[in-house]
Amino acid sequence: MVVRYYLNKKERMMTVTRIFDTPPCITSFAAVGGSSEGKGPLGNHFDYISDDEYFGRTTYEQAESELQRQTAAIALEKAGLKFSDIDVILGGDLLNQCVATSFGHRESGVSILGLYAACSTFTEGLILSGMLTSYGLAGKALGITSSHFYSAERQYRMPIEYGGQRAPTTQRTATAAGAVIVGQGECAPFIRGFTVGRIVDMGVTDAANMGAAMAPAAYDTITRFLNESGRSIADFDRIITGDLGMIGSSLLYKLFERDGVDIKDKHLDCGCLLYDPDTQDVHSGGSGCGCVASVSCAYLLPKIITGEYENILLAATGALMSPTMTQQGESIPSVSHAVWLSHSV
Repeated sequence: MVVRYYLNKKERMMTVTRIFDTPPCITSFAAVGGSSEGKGPLGNHFDYISDDEYFGRTTYEQAESELQRQTAAIALEKAGLKFSDIDVILGGDLLNQCVATSFGHRESGVSILGLYAACSTFTEGLILSGMLTSYGLAGKALGITSSHFYSAERQYRMPIEYGGQRAPTTQRTATAAGAVIVGQGECAPFIRGFTVGRIVDMGVTDAANMGAAMAPAAYDTITRFLNESGRSIADFDRIITGDLGMIGSSLLYKLFERDGVDIKDKHLDCGCLLYDPDTQDVHSGGSGCGCVASVSCAYLLPKIITGEYENILLAATGALMSPTMTQQGESIPSVSHAVWLSHSV
């Protein structure tokens, strides 16, 4: 199958990799998760774990909005800031019209840009937050994304009460959120550069196998970043995807092996980090906007601050599907946005 790219006809528009002259930094961050996330190997790294999947609300959709509110509040508190100190919120989720984000922050009084790139929304938010603050268009930006297992199941598949059988290739949507505050400063983590992803469609039609649909997009974006930035895999402590899961990660390795490149020792996947497959029934791993966001904020960013990771390339991946298009027999287009995060400039 030939990869189909949907691009501007002008060749110069195909290159969207940029290295910041004045890298912005992430001044604060927070991660909140649900009970399943708390039982995973990263549970102790979260700022807060809720045993109540409703987060004190009456529906799962309201719960996801509350999840965003709590995560944003923690990030602000850690920075000693209030919503009035934030110039713009860049937020997104998996629900139709990004309602978890819009309802979650409707009382904040802050200008907001709603984003949707499926599970790659977190890195899209990092890119745009970095651009706004690096180029002086905003002083402080709050980037936040979330997902909720039960609200996502209700929208994309069937409510859990239906009792539908899940295929082995499926991934569990994380009940989690991650928030970052981006601005100018001299403290790590720094946002050094990025590559904006393009749509890659390999003709995968199985909505229960998102890893297969997204792996080619991750390969395309990571390869373009390295080629266009003049960097190599050796320049990074880790190449991190989110969230291909176990099946998507194995396919990513095969794509790089065609180029004679072995990334296994460098690669981590947020969908494989969030849960313990031996004790938690998550099939191929984790997924959702909140997976890569929470793993980044709970686990990866602290490692950059300490210098354990000097440089990482975070390439979140998104399957841009909808139940309507899947039912019409459409294939699943995917995208991956990559961000270079660093301990120093």
